[in-house]
Amino acid sequence: MKPVWIVDDDPSIRFVLERALARAQLPVRAFAGPHEVIAALDAGAQPQVLVTDIRMPQGSGIALLADVKRRLPGVPVIIMTAHTDLDSAVGAFQGGAFEYLPKPFDVEKAVELIRRAASESLREEGAATEASDWPRMLGQAPAMQEVFRAIGRLSQSDATVLITGASGTGKELVAHALHRHSPRADGPFVAINAAAIPKDLLESELFGHERGAFTGAQAMRRGRFEQAAGGTLFLDEIGDMPLELQTRLLRVLSDGHFYRVGGHQPQRAEARVIAATHQNLAEHVRQGTFREDLYHRLNVIRLHLPPLRERREDIPLLTRFFLARGARELGVEPKHISDAALERLSRFDFPGNVRQLENLCRWLTVMAPGQRVELEDLPPDVAGADAHPARSATGDAAAAVDWSVALGQQARDWLQAGDAQVWERLAGQFETVLLRTALQLTQGRRAEAAQKLGIGRNTLTRKIQELGLDD
Repeated sequence: MKPVWIVDDDPSIRFVLERALARAQLPVRAFAGPHEVIAALDAGAQPQVLVTDIRMPQGSGIALLADVKRRLPGVPVIIMTAHTDLDSAVGAFQGGAFEYLPKPFDVEKAVELIRRAASESLREEGAATEASDWPRMLGQAPAMQEVFRAIGRLSQSDATVLITGASGTGKELVAHALHRHSPRADGPFVAINAAAIPKDLLESELFGHERGAFTGAQAMRRGRFEQAAGGTLFLDEIGDMPLELQTRLLRVLSDGHFYRVGGHQPQRAEARVIAATHQNLAEHVRQGTFREDLYHRLNVIRLHLPPLRERREDIPLLTRFFLARGARELGVEPKHISDAALERLSRFDFPGNVRQLENLCRWLTVMAPGQRVELEDLPPDVAGADAHPARSATGDAAAAVDWSVALGQQARDWLQAGDAQVWERLAGQFETVLLRTALQLTQGRRAEAAQKLGIGRNTLTRKIQELGLDD
């Protein structure tokens, strides 16, 4: 199926419609004005449906309608406008428009209109797109729609953005989206995790070093700021950056220059900075562990990502998407999920957020015995969980019984099936749940999490690496 073309000078309208059509499995291409559309048509590209604004700085949607109808008479054209006057409507229909869509419009109704127009223009092409064309960011919840709108509004901006949200909510995906929908999209996207690099190496990683700057510096090395020139530098977990490096970063953001370690020649910083954290930076400022001036410099525009438990309506959509993507990655048939299993997932709190749901879907793709995922196929920590367990002693005991019963049932099923890896798999699940819960309670502080669990920090770090929980 050829893509739906969206033409509007408002980037937020383009972005929201792009996301909505992608969720509906309709390929989409966006244009800022008629001149871009004409150039694409001249290059031989064709839309399945054209959706265009009526009044744009580059030209009129009515004129574009006439040009498209002259070249491609069978392509449906939908005219949208905030100017709901009679002349606009009459002009649109006289020019052969398929439908007239006044703004503001309901996004779901707009998608249904576009789908209807596409179905009328289709001949031998299939209506569904491949799973590989699905967007990396999905969400119907109002909070996520606000994030999508903000990305659209920022599409022509170089402003510094601070992304906040718990671990696993998709902060790096938002950073990628901000990059892809920006004037720097053709430049590099370079990411660095301030919490994952030792303090002594972080300065060199960020700013590079000159030859001989320190023991082992055999050659000059460009840092991440230079690598991201012309593009975007994503500073993940900025709250873990040491104070002395915060001072250097502030200077770069203030005057646009930096020095390599051991260098004397100023280098120009030509990267847009996007930062992210799961921590409360305002509280860190009050505690004196984060510079207040850097906080205000980074916090020009803030995007907050809600935890998955606050956008439960997105869980079915995300589950189906991750099951399809997991199947594609493994080269197997995608699995379907029963309503009962989906309902249980929708009630689960997902302390690891979207990342935990994605990992669960990969596990189900491998471990669920049939093509249909049933309630009993879910792992014990999910199958026996309730979204809001009782806090009383009786409720806690009941939850423990449910958990142990589910564990026993899962072990029994696998043992009867002749699975030789039962111990390893169940032990891995048990340790994963313990580690994620402890890290969530301590907001990612590993030493405190290890203390709560009664194990050494080295043991916790080793288990995190073994279970693939580094993020």
